[in-house]
Amino acid sequence: MTKQAGRSARDSVWLEGRARRGGRSGQPSGLDRERITAASVRLLDAEGLAKFSMRRLAAELNVTAMSLYWYVDTKDDLLELALDATYAELRLPDPDNADEDWRDQLRALATAYRAQLVRHPWLSPLAGRFLNIGPNSLAFSRVIQRVVRRAGLPAHGVTGAISAVFQFVYGFGTIEGHFLTRIADTGLSPDEYFEQAMSMVDEVPGTADVMRESKDLMAARGGDTVAEMLDRDFTFALDLLIAGIEAMVTRG
Repeated sequence: MTKQAGRSARDSVWLEGRARRGGRSGQPSGLDRERITAASVRLLDAEGLAKFSMRRLAAELNVTAMSLYWYVDTKDDLLELALDATYAELRLPDPDNADEDWRDQLRALATAYRAQLVRHPWLSPLAGRFLNIGPNSLAFSRVIQRVVRRAGLPAHGVTGAISAVFQFVYGFGTIEGHFLTRIADTGLSPDEYFEQAMSMVDEVPGTADVMRESKDLMAARGGDTVAEMLDRDFTFALDLLIAGIEAMVTRG
C-alpha cells in the first residue's frame, strides 16, 4: 500500500521527543523554543491561521525562515506547540479540594475554556486537527476528568458527561470567537453591529417574521449589551447541563 498524504498520529510533535528538542548544534543565537512558540501565538492572535507562515514568523522574530527549522521540523509542529501553549493560560482548580463543590469547579473550567476559544479564534480548528497530547492540554483534561468523577456518575457515564459539557463549550466559544472576529473587521463595536444587523433583518421579507416571533424570547433573556446576552445564554445552558449530570446521578 502507498502511504496516504497528510499527517498520521505518529507525526505529532509530542511523540519521539521532538517537542523537547532545545535546538540542534550550531543553532542561531537569540532563539529558543519558548520564544518561537510565544511569537507564534501572538502572530496567530493578530493575523489568524490563514496568514500564518514560517516566513511571516521569521520576519516577526527578525531571523531567517531557515533558522526556525533548527527548533521545529515543520510548521505543523509549531502550530501544535502554539496550541498547547494556550492551555497554560488556564487556571485549573484542585480536584482534591473537598472544600470546593464539583459544580463550581466545572463551571470555572467551562468558563475558562470558553474564554480561551474566544481569545484565540484560531484554536478551535487546530483542536480538532491535532492529538492534543501536549502537557498543558493533558493537565486540563486530567483535571476535568477528576472533577466530573466527583459528581458521582457511574464510570461509563463520565466521558459522556465531559463530552456534553465541553463539546457545548467548544461550539459556543468557536461561534462567539468567529462572531467577534467578523465584528472587528467592520470597525464597529459588538453592540453597534448587533443593532445594525437587527435593523437590516427587519427589512428582509420572511426573515422579519421569524425575528418578530423571536423578539419576546430575546427580551426575556435580558441583558443590555451583546456581552451580557452571550453571558446569560452561556450560563443558563451550562446550568442545564450540570442539572442533567445531577439528574443522571440521582437516577443511578
